[in-house]
Amino acid sequence: MDQPTDQLTDPPIRYLLLISADEALEPEVISDEGLRRFHEWFADLERRGVLRGHEGLHPSSMATTVRVRDGEVLLTDGPFMETKDQIGGFALIECADLDEAVEIAAGHPAARFGQVEIRPVR
Repeated sequence: MDQPTDQLTDPPIRYLLLISADEALEPEVISDEGLRRFHEWFADLERRGVLRGHEGLHPSSMATTVRVRDGEVLLTDGPFMETKDQIGGFALIECADLDEAVEIAAGHPAARFGQVEIRPVR
């Protein structure tokens, strides 16, 4: 008995795209033109059926970092690491392979002024 062809293909792989950039660039990003580029990128992923979720984050100044040392909960205002570039958002995608994930990440507007880290999801 022949198997249906859809059972012969590898299942899609989920990747988390961590979008980061210098937070000082935010005024450029939230310009009308910048927002249009973001909306177009997300709309394209929705049309392709690969977008599984996405969110933007508040500035890193609003972060709270939690550590537990010797049973004591320690809180720090601000991000885990003090760096110029901070994670500003994420997208969860599902695609065939890393090559497709790279193609998708390279199309993200932030890849032109920041970076997009691709991490496979377990």
